[in-house]
Amino acid sequence: MTTNTFDKLAAHDFSVGVELPLDNDWAHFDATKGTPFGVPDLTQHHSRIQLADKLGFKAAWVRDVPIYDPNFGDAAQVFETFTYLGYLAGITDNILLGTAAVVLPLRQPWLVKKAAASVQKLSGNRLILGVASGDRPVEYPLFGVDFNTRGEQFRQSLDIVKHGNAQLTKGMEVLPNSQSELVDTPLYVAGLAQQSPQWVGENMDGWLAYPGTPNDHIKRVALWREVAGNKPYVSFIHLNLVEDDEAPIKRHRFGVETGVNGLIKELKAMKSAGVNHIGLHFRRNTLPVEDAMQRIAEHVLPHFH
Repeated sequence: MTTNTFDKLAAHDFSVGVELPLDNDWAHFDATKGTPFGVPDLTQHHSRIQLADKLGFKAAWVRDVPIYDPNFGDAAQVFETFTYLGYLAGITDNILLGTAAVVLPLRQPWLVKKAAASVQKLSGNRLILGVASGDRPVEYPLFGVDFNTRGEQFRQSLDIVKHGNAQLTKGMEVLPNSQSELVDTPLYVAGLAQQSPQWVGENMDGWLAYPGTPNDHIKRVALWREVAGNKPYVSFIHLNLVEDDEAPIKRHRFGVETGVNGLIKELKAMKSAGVNHIGLHFRRNTLPVEDAMQRIAEHVLPHFH
């Protein structure tokens, strides 16, 4: 691969982004409104991603949740992944656009290849294509896919995404990609996708690691460096940024509740652990999302960007 997008993400040893949706629906869920838990309010999605771009967050990460399952309770950003990335590409200028992550066994790989090439072209080379084998068993029968073979399906699909043009006859192309393959698009993997660490380190350009404490990441980063060298290691924090800047760190599942100074401390610990990028997830946030992003941009990002 070329290093165009990789260099933008790894211009510094450590950077901070956001995970979409930019809403705090988990913190303010109201059952009387008739919207199921886990379905965000997207009224301000346009202005909030533009604000994140303007404030200097390095990347915006979207997920791939084709079917809302109330038992799972998370519709992610609601909009279909690649459709939404095309929209985001048109209303932002600098923020990188990452997927965390496209579930390859549930998608036709040639269409993934074309969709990724399209987003990369429309965004001015800002796409980071994160891929996964998936973890929601209820979806697989709907797509005619055996959940138990998702690891094999992942490898087969990835091979087409990376090297499929060898199957094309002379003159055939996957437009709008001007190269023979997706050479300008880094491919990250979420988790291990039912593969061995060695395989992932050799075949992927970066790792989307599940949220954890800095100590958790020390162990995972060590494994990643052993199999992948200096390739990017990315993770996420479910954040509740409170108004008191001095509020101590309180840990909850997948993240922390804290003030600005505690967040700086947590991110410095992540950097020391070897993490290269953290995406902040605001759905637990009790402060308005705009206020939280403004505070972080003013007081936190200057320590890292």
